[in-house]
Amino acid sequence: MSPEAPLGVFDSGLGGLTVVRELRRALPHEDILYQGDTARVPYGTKGPETVTRYALACARHLVGRGAKAIVVACNTVSAVAPDRLRAELDVPILSVIEPGARAAVEASRTGRIGILATAGTIASGAYPRAVTSRSTRAETYGQAAPLLVPLAEEGWTEGEVPELVAARYLEPLARAGVDVIVLGCTHYPLLRATLEKVAARAMGDGVVLVDSARATAEDAVAFLRERGMLRSPGRPGTTHLFVTDLPASFEAGVRRFLGSGFDSVTAVDL
Repeated sequence: MSPEAPLGVFDSGLGGLTVVRELRRALPHEDILYQGDTARVPYGTKGPETVTRYALACARHLVGRGAKAIVVACNTVSAVAPDRLRAELDVPILSVIEPGARAAVEASRTGRIGILATAGTIASGAYPRAVTSRSTRAETYGQAAPLLVPLAEEGWTEGEVPELVAARYLEPLARAGVDVIVLGCTHYPLLRATLEKVAARAMGDGVVLVDSARATAEDAVAFLRERGMLRSPGRPGTTHLFVTDLPASFEAGVRRFLGSGFDSVTAVDL
C-alpha cells in the first residue's frame, strides 16, 4: 500500500470526529476518509453480531476507496469486532481501547479506574482486559451510559438535562472511589465540559477524565512511522466525510469539531 494513500476512520456517528480532530493535529499531511454510520447510530445498544456486520460494511467502504489503514474510532466496535476486521480485510486495523487503557493507567494515582461506555463495550469486558495487560494492580469499574450518545448526536451537551443524566451515570463511579474516568465512547468528549463539572462536584477536583482520541492519534503516528507509511509532507492533507444518512445535526456537529477543516460531506448507501 502506498504511503500516499488515505487513512480511513469510522464510527457509528459523529463521535469519531474527536479522533479525526486529533489525527488532523498529529498528522497534518495525511489524507483522511471518515465514515459515519449515521443511519444506524448508536452501535452500543446492539448485539455483537450486528455491530460486527455494520463495522465490516463501513470498513469495506473505506478499503474500496483506497484506505491504507483503518482507525476504528468506535469503542463498541473496538471491543467486539477488531479480530474479525483483521481477518477479513487486507489493511492494518487500529482501535481506540488499548490507547485509552494505557492513558488511564498512566494517569491514575490509586489504580481505581472508572470506565464510562456504552452497554456493548461494558458487556465485552474489553477495557478491564486492556487495563490488566498494562497493570495487574489496577481495578476497573464499568458504568454503561447509553443516553449520552443521543444527547451528543442531538447537540444537547450543556444544561440541566445532560447534567442530570451525567450525575446518574457518575454516581456509582464516585461511590467506587475512582480517580480516573475513561470516556469509553468517542461521542462522550462532546459532553466533556458537563462530565467534568458533574464529576468534580461528585468526586472532587482531582478526578481525571481520559479521552482516548489523543492517545489513539499518538499510536497511529507511531504505527505509520514504524512501517514507513507516513505520507510525504508535500501539501496539507484533505478530509473527506461519508455518512449513511445526512441529518442537519451531523453537519452542525462537523463544524463544531472541525470548523471549516474538511473538504466534503457525501451520503453513501452501505
